[in-house]
Amino acid sequence: MLTLANVAPVGEPPSGSMVDLPGRGSTYVTDTGAPGGGASPKPTLVLLHALACTGALTWYPAIPRLAERYRVVTLDQRWHGRGIRSERFTLEDCADDVAALADALGLERVVPVGYSMGTLVAQLTWRRHRDRVAGLVLCAGTTGFRRAPRERVTLDALNAWMGTLRPGAGRPPGPERPDGLDRTDAQDRAWALRQFRSTSAGAVGRATAEIGKFDSSGWIADVDVPTAVVVTGTDLVIPARRQRWMARQIDGASTYEVDAGHASCVLESETFISGLLPACVSVSSRVRP
Repeated sequence: MLTLANVAPVGEPPSGSMVDLPGRGSTYVTDTGAPGGGASPKPTLVLLHALACTGALTWYPAIPRLAERYRVVTLDQRWHGRGIRSERFTLEDCADDVAALADALGLERVVPVGYSMGTLVAQLTWRRHRDRVAGLVLCAGTTGFRRAPRERVTLDALNAWMGTLRPGAGRPPGPERPDGLDRTDAQDRAWALRQFRSTSAGAVGRATAEIGKFDSSGWIADVDVPTAVVVTGTDLVIPARRQRWMARQIDGASTYEVDAGHASCVLESETFISGLLPACVSVSSRVRP
């Protein structure tokens, strides 16, 4: 479980702004722009975060490295962080938000890059908006959770554990550090905890319930865009064998294994990035014009 005891150094936290998705609501978005300030020849990566996280918290260690080659966009998904507040939470709405964000940013096609819950949203984005998806990168992903008893117990325990970490949760993450202030480990943990606590326990519970209903096993083999799968080999939440099974169902999918657990995006970031970077290169090199 994520203890926030040894988070990756934050450096300059990702900065962004609220973006209105017409008819849907507003969400917090970070956008690096095209490398070098010009038009990028490569498709934009839209990074989709894990359960109970924000776009910045899941992806901050990887964004600077990815931004050297790609335009990189993150958003806070519904009911998470500063994401859209709505009467209900569904993964389908999250997928539709990705397409709406592409419209708002003037992006014809994107590569959704999902982590854990984000991989479910990425799969649905392809299924619901195939003309907008150039490729997929699925990290610590699965086609469904509630099959093995251990996974049911893990989801239920995760939901209960999240609630214990959130006194006064559901507040915006708040201002970033003052310019020029050197960060300490304690400041990095405090920043991460603010991001973490910006999602309420109720929101996490509802999202957990929706994740438990997800099952793409019947159609994952239909994915017809360049795809890469990053397998977290010591994952106790989504066993590596299930991640590998998902990769085998997708024709031509490349697989990159990292010796890391389910929270490796933050707690073992260098190891995770060592698989993420070649996965993104693999997909971008195969994207059709």
